[in-house]
Amino acid sequence: MDDLLPIGRFSRMSRLSIKALRLYDELGLLNPSWVDPSSGYRYYRASQARRAEAIRILRAVDMPLEEIHEVLAEDDPEFTTKRLAVHRERLAERLADQDRMLRFLERLIDRGGTIVPYDIATKQAPDQQVASLTMRTTLTRIGDDIAASFVVLTGALTDAATQPAGAPFIIFHDVIDEQTDGAVEVCIPVPVGVDTPHDDVEFKVIAGGTVAATTHRGPYAEISPAYHTVTGWIQDQGHEVAGPPREIYLNDPKSVVAEALLTEIQFPIVTPA
Repeated sequence: MDDLLPIGRFSRMSRLSIKALRLYDELGLLNPSWVDPSSGYRYYRASQARRAEAIRILRAVDMPLEEIHEVLAEDDPEFTTKRLAVHRERLAERLADQDRMLRFLERLIDRGGTIVPYDIATKQAPDQQVASLTMRTTLTRIGDDIAASFVVLTGALTDAATQPAGAPFIIFHDVIDEQTDGAVEVCIPVPVGVDTPHDDVEFKVIAGGTVAATTHRGPYAEISPAYHTVTGWIQDQGHEVAGPPREIYLNDPKSVVAEALLTEIQFPIVTPA
């Protein structure tokens, strides 16, 4: 046992924090070679530094812990190469998104806070029968969670032997930012009368009413100015927001380029007496 290193020394050797090492032990990513049964102290061998370095690098390029576990669990170079290729594509997409957002920020600053003019109108949104799935999510997970929700909802419609009866939409019940998670409700309109139990999917009626609405053209990530414009208009007109906003997706991101995406933003409103 002379070659065992206490967690502090192994932390300095591997450049992984003690907190991270404890987490990786709990997840089965990097278990200590020996744990003192009386004190609970963790000890590692120098030979484990190679695995620690692999974990450190993979986390540095934002590979999820679950995928790191799969990569390290498989003693298969071909599997590892394929998994790293998938993550490389993910990083390339993320870099492209970040570059697009930087260009968006430049336009926002150059034009004094306004990207494009938005026409605001009030209208009566109808009651809608929907297949609905509500979940809590975070800013980093929201895209993946919404995509997964649409897969579940599409499966529920298939089981119910029905087709969508309108454009899908999302109700944002909470404001979600870097510090705060929140609830979103993913909805697909269905024909009236469809009501087939399906795990977490609820078939229900979403109440309509008066809404202030505008249409955003372009990438979803650049939609915030539309929200600013609508909420400012509501205040200027003497209305009050009467419920959570909705985003209605008027075309399919798989069928059009990001610049051609059309998203309608709706805020339920009331006019004080």
